[in-house]
Amino acid sequence: MASRQYPATALTNLSEEEQLFYSTVLQFADETIGPLVRSMDEDQAYAPGLVKRLFELGLMGIEIPEEFGGAGGTFFDSVLAIEAISTVDPAVAVLVDVHNTLVINALRRWGTEMQQSHWLPKLATSTAGAYALSEAGSGSDAFALQTRAEADGDNYRINGRKLWISNAREAGLFIVFATLDPAAGYRGVTAFLVETGTQGLTVGRKEDKMGIRASSTCELLFDNCVVSRENMLGEAGKGYKIAIETLNEGRIGIGAQLVGLAQGAWNQAARYAKQRKQFGKTIAEFQAVQFAIASMATRIEAARLLVYNAARLRDTGQPFVKEAAMAKLFASEVAESVASESVEIFGGNGFVRDYPAEKFYRDAKIGKIYEGTSNMQLATIAKQVLGSWNDVHCANLRNRLR
Repeated sequence: MASRQYPATALTNLSEEEQLFYSTVLQFADETIGPLVRSMDEDQAYAPGLVKRLFELGLMGIEIPEEFGGAGGTFFDSVLAIEAISTVDPAVAVLVDVHNTLVINALRRWGTEMQQSHWLPKLATSTAGAYALSEAGSGSDAFALQTRAEADGDNYRINGRKLWISNAREAGLFIVFATLDPAAGYRGVTAFLVETGTQGLTVGRKEDKMGIRASSTCELLFDNCVVSRENMLGEAGKGYKIAIETLNEGRIGIGAQLVGLAQGAWNQAARYAKQRKQFGKTIAEFQAVQFAIASMATRIEAARLLVYNAARLRDTGQPFVKEAAMAKLFASEVAESVASESVEIFGGNGFVRDYPAEKFYRDAKIGKIYEGTSNMQLATIAKQVLGSWNDVHCANLRNRLR
């Protein structure tokens, strides 16, 4: 199938095991998700049974240790899975991405032994997770939270409202960020594990989105939602640390989603160019189309290597904040431009829903917005590179003065 095309240059960066894993996930995406893409987009919901199939294939517990029923894989494996699924449907990849790179990683790093032994087996086999940070007044200003958590004996009572929460309809577990003391600013932010069905928690309306429409993005309402102290994730007042460190990793996952999206749009455009005839020959024989396809492929490969580099750094315990921001920033730009050019290669057919180009175009736009806008990525990169330059400059200056 067309969507199984994969640039040979990228394959040289993968081990045999990683290549096999990618190919397996890609085949599943082609054969199982592919036929459902249009109907899920129109219905604004995942097809019945699809989430269960993701669990059965092991895609919802990639990094969970085998002792807890997971695959015992790496962060890079999660990145490969997200990319492969996104070549077919970025909306399904959102579910896999948030679940693996945000929820599971946060629980593995900061969860107590009891929390991990209780939740990780469920997250590996049957229970989807969601990450509830954003609010109406706290988008890029992530810690301007109004949701409150007040101590009540051995419990906390959570009150407030969350917006734009991915996986909200599918989730059985939410990581919820609330403030214990608004006057303390980010130092009051604390994370809690809140199970779906907890009294006082209501999943509200689903957003009617431009793209990734099958993915549920909903508001959460908390009305005296009682959560045990044992459900606090990490320490009181340390929720900001959990959020920052987890989102740094999540940006790599979003970068992978956008690389996969761009690859999927390119696959469709390249195939169409070889089939569509004008003036007695396929449009792929025209140099202008050849150059467009070549330029698209080059940008996709550059974005892919940025994402892979950031993921490898993360897996080997090296600093990766700058690289993650670069990967997310550049991949979002590439996804939007490649999806747009794909529509143009399809011509009039690219503007109608009978062909896949317009959906990739709609799906691409969110890439510059969620998990850190492009301006926030630029701010992070600038801080990192200028800080590094200043450190080197000061060291050189000190050496000259000696």
